[in-house]
Amino acid sequence: MSHNKMKIEFLSKSENESFARVAVAAFVSQLDPTIEEISDVKTAVSEAVTNAIIHGYGHEQGIVTIETEINDGEINIAVEDKGIGIENLELAMQPLYTSRPDLERSGMGFTVMETFMDNLQVESNGENGTRVIMKKRFRSLG
Repeated sequence: MSHNKMKIEFLSKSENESFARVAVAAFVSQLDPTIEEISDVKTAVSEAVTNAIIHGYGHEQGIVTIETEINDGEINIAVEDKGIGIENLELAMQPLYTSRPDLERSGMGFTVMETFMDNLQVESNGENGTRVIMKKRFRSLG
Protein backbone atom coordinates (compact mmCIF):
# COMPACT_ATOMS: atom_id res chain seq x y z
CA MET A 1 0.00 0.00 0.00
CA SER A 2 1.06 3.59 0.51
CA HIS A 3 3.95 5.12 2.39
CA ASN A 4 4.36 8.85 2.83
CA LYS A 5 5.76 11.23 5.43
CA MET A 6 5.91 14.90 6.33
CA LYS A 7 7.64 17.05 8.93
CA ILE A 8 6.73 20.53 10.10
CA GLU A 9 8.29 22.85 12.66
CA PHE A 10 6.78 25.95 14.19
CA LEU A 11 7.25 28.32 17.12
CA SER A 12 5.67 27.34 20.42
CA LYS A 13 2.92 29.95 20.22
CA SER A 14 -0.61 28.97 21.14
CA GLU A 15 -1.93 30.42 17.87
CA ASN A 16 0.06 27.74 15.98
CA GLU A 17 -1.90 24.89 17.60
CA SER A 18 -4.76 25.14 15.09
CA PHE A 19 -2.28 25.30 12.19
CA ALA A 20 -0.65 22.06 13.39
CA ARG A 21 -3.99 20.32 13.78
CA VAL A 22 -5.18 21.31 10.32
CA ALA A 23 -1.83 20.50 8.66
CA VAL A 24 -1.80 16.95 10.07
CA ALA A 25 -5.49 16.47 9.18
CA ALA A 26 -4.84 17.64 5.61
CA PHE A 27 -1.90 15.24 5.28
CA VAL A 28 -3.88 12.31 6.70
CA SER A 29 -6.86 13.04 4.43
CA GLN A 30 -5.11 11.13 1.61
CA LEU A 31 -6.23 7.97 3.47
CA ASP A 32 -9.87 8.98 2.91
CA PRO A 33 -10.70 8.85 6.63
CA THR A 34 -14.18 9.03 8.10
CA ILE A 35 -15.24 12.31 9.72
CA GLU A 36 -14.84 10.62 13.12
CA GLU A 37 -11.30 9.42 12.32
CA ILE A 38 -10.14 12.86 11.17
CA SER A 39 -11.75 14.44 14.23
CA ASP A 40 -9.92 11.96 16.50
CA VAL A 41 -6.57 12.81 14.89
CA LYS A 42 -7.17 16.56 15.14
CA THR A 43 -8.13 16.30 18.81
CA ALA A 44 -5.10 14.17 19.71
CA VAL A 45 -2.68 16.45 17.81
CA SER A 46 -4.24 19.50 19.45
CA GLU A 47 -3.66 18.01 22.93
CA ALA A 48 -0.06 17.00 22.17
CA VAL A 49 0.85 20.40 20.69
CA THR A 50 -0.84 22.29 23.54
CA ASN A 51 1.14 20.19 26.05
CA ALA A 52 4.40 21.00 24.24
CA ILE A 53 3.64 24.73 24.23
CA ILE A 54 2.31 25.08 27.78
CA HIS A 55 4.27 22.44 29.68
CA GLY A 56 7.38 22.03 27.54
CA TYR A 57 8.19 25.69 27.02
CA GLY A 58 5.96 27.62 29.42
CA HIS A 59 6.84 31.30 29.02
CA GLU A 60 9.91 30.54 26.89
CA GLN A 61 9.74 30.20 23.14
CA GLY A 62 10.96 27.17 21.30
CA ILE A 63 10.30 24.91 18.36
CA VAL A 64 7.62 22.23 18.20
CA THR A 65 8.22 19.53 15.59
CA ILE A 66 5.60 17.20 14.16
CA GLU A 67 6.53 14.22 12.05
CA THR A 68 3.68 12.29 10.46
CA GLU A 69 4.13 9.03 8.60
CA ILE A 70 1.61 6.92 6.74
CA ASN A 71 2.35 3.22 6.43
CA ASP A 72 -0.25 0.86 4.97
CA GLY A 73 -3.27 2.61 6.43
CA GLU A 74 -1.68 3.37 9.79
CA ILE A 75 -0.53 6.83 10.80
CA ASN A 76 2.30 7.57 13.19
CA ILE A 77 2.40 11.09 14.57
CA ALA A 78 5.33 12.29 16.68
CA VAL A 79 5.05 15.65 18.44
CA GLU A 80 8.33 16.81 19.96
CA ASP A 81 9.57 19.75 21.98
CA LYS A 82 13.00 20.54 23.41
CA GLY A 83 11.57 22.14 26.54
CA ILE A 84 11.90 21.20 30.18
CA GLY A 85 10.64 17.63 29.85
CA ILE A 86 8.45 15.69 32.23
CA GLU A 87 9.93 15.03 35.65
CA ASN A 88 7.55 12.22 36.66
CA LEU A 89 6.09 10.60 33.54
CA GLU A 90 3.98 8.07 35.45
CA LEU A 91 2.34 10.86 37.45
CA ALA A 92 1.87 13.03 34.37
CA MET A 93 -0.01 10.20 32.62
CA GLN A 94 -2.59 10.03 35.44
CA PRO A 95 -6.03 11.42 34.54
CA LEU A 96 -6.71 14.84 36.13
CA TYR A 97 -3.04 15.45 37.02
CA THR A 98 -1.71 18.83 35.88
CA SER A 99 1.59 20.52 36.56
CA ARG A 100 -0.03 23.89 35.81
CA PRO A 101 -3.13 24.22 38.04
CA ASP A 102 -2.63 28.00 37.81
CA LEU A 103 -3.84 27.80 34.20
CA GLU A 104 -6.93 25.80 35.14
CA ARG A 105 -5.82 22.90 32.95
CA SER A 106 -7.97 19.77 33.17
CA GLY A 107 -5.07 17.32 33.31
CA MET A 108 -6.75 15.14 30.70
CA GLY A 109 -4.38 15.63 27.74
CA PHE A 110 -2.72 12.20 27.76
CA THR A 111 -6.05 10.52 28.56
CA VAL A 112 -7.63 12.24 25.55
CA MET A 113 -4.72 11.16 23.32
CA GLU A 114 -5.06 7.55 24.54
CA THR A 115 -8.80 7.61 23.91
CA PHE A 116 -8.63 8.90 20.34
CA MET A 117 -5.57 7.00 19.13
CA ASP A 118 -4.80 3.26 19.08
CA ASN A 119 -1.42 3.64 20.74
CA LEU A 120 0.31 6.35 22.77
CA GLN A 121 3.96 6.41 23.78
CA VAL A 122 5.59 9.26 25.69
CA GLU A 123 9.36 9.68 25.94
CA SER A 124 10.85 12.26 28.28
CA ASN A 125 13.91 12.21 30.49
CA GLY A 126 12.99 15.29 32.48
CA GLU A 127 15.41 17.77 30.93
CA ASN A 128 15.70 17.43 27.14
CA GLY A 129 12.10 17.82 26.12
CA THR A 130 9.35 15.37 25.35
CA ARG A 131 8.36 13.23 22.39
CA VAL A 132 4.77 12.01 22.12
CA ILE A 133 4.22 9.23 19.58
CA MET A 134 0.66 8.40 18.57
CA LYS A 135 -0.54 5.68 16.21
CA LYS A 136 -3.90 5.05 14.62
CA ARG A 137 -5.09 2.47 12.11
CA PHE A 138 -7.84 3.72 9.85
CA ARG A 139 -10.90 1.48 9.82
CA SER A 140 -11.91 2.96 6.50
CA LEU A 141 -8.98 1.01 5.01
CA GLY A 142 -9.83 -2.30 6.64
